[in-house]
Amino acid sequence: MATEKSKILVIGGTGYIGKYIVEGSAKSGHQTFALVREASLSDPVKGKIVQNFKNIGVTILNGDLSDKESFVKAIQHVDVVISTVGFSQIRNQINIISAIKESGKHIKRFLPSEFGNDVDRTVAIGAVKSEFEMKAEIRRAIEAEGLPYTYVINNCFDGYFLATLGQCETRLTSPPRDKVTIYGDGNAKAILNKEEDIATYTMRAVDDPRTLNKTLYINPPKNIVSQNDIVALWESKIGKTLEKTFVSEEELLKKIPESSHPLDLLLALNHAIFVKGDQTLFTVEPSFGVEASQLYPDVNYTSVDEYLSQFV
Repeated sequence: MATEKSKILVIGGTGYIGKYIVEGSAKSGHQTFALVREASLSDPVKGKIVQNFKNIGVTILNGDLSDKESFVKAIQHVDVVISTVGFSQIRNQINIISAIKESGKHIKRFLPSEFGNDVDRTVAIGAVKSEFEMKAEIRRAIEAEGLPYTYVINNCFDGYFLATLGQCETRLTSPPRDKVTIYGDGNAKAILNKEEDIATYTMRAVDDPRTLNKTLYINPPKNIVSQNDIVALWESKIGKTLEKTFVSEEELLKKIPESSHPLDLLLALNHAIFVKGDQTLFTVEPSFGVEASQLYPDVNYTSVDEYLSQFV
């Protein structure tokens, strides 16, 4: 007999990765709730996202992390809480932890806002280091309270890093066809995943006992590539060699503190990922983590090669 799927509450569902998580939850058959601030309903962009949620059967609950009463009510409906809140709300997740603790033991899993590099195994600097430290604080608070958890590490979003050939600071929506900036020597290995695949793996994990109190790493083998690999693959697809400008680590370290926000954060991300190899510096050990494509080999994930093909 199939196990009944958990009811899921997503907080931060109108954000970048949040909307994929909400849609993935609903489409995979989970009864799905999204906690949405009143202000989001009147926002022209977020309002459309919320309407789409309603169209696919998501229940919209009004409230936010600063309104503890609304949040405590919201979690009464569900078994699993997933947070996808952005940088400014990371520390406010302490209110989620408190509310889950107060609600008793019916919450089977909490997935805090991670969805990036492993913040316990990083060499990041600057603004990125500060953000990662806040996420690590939330991890320690979850563990101190004894809450059941899964930390999802998807490394890079394709939409930010692959569509830009690793130049996330450019905010390009399709790869350049003339020139590209390479960070360091371009050989450090990174891990890039399509947003819909991240949601798929996350949904597979929420009811899986193998991911309980573990870190889920989304490291599919075809998506572990260097910036040089990405550029070469793109060049082969368009039949053209791009003009390359190499930025040394020394130059990048000088530029980061001189840049205004959020450019400083984006450049610091490039430094961590494409110069230092932050996402591939360690081995995933069974004592703390599991790898998604090994746990769920039936998931037909989108490779780096396949993702780039859509732009040709």
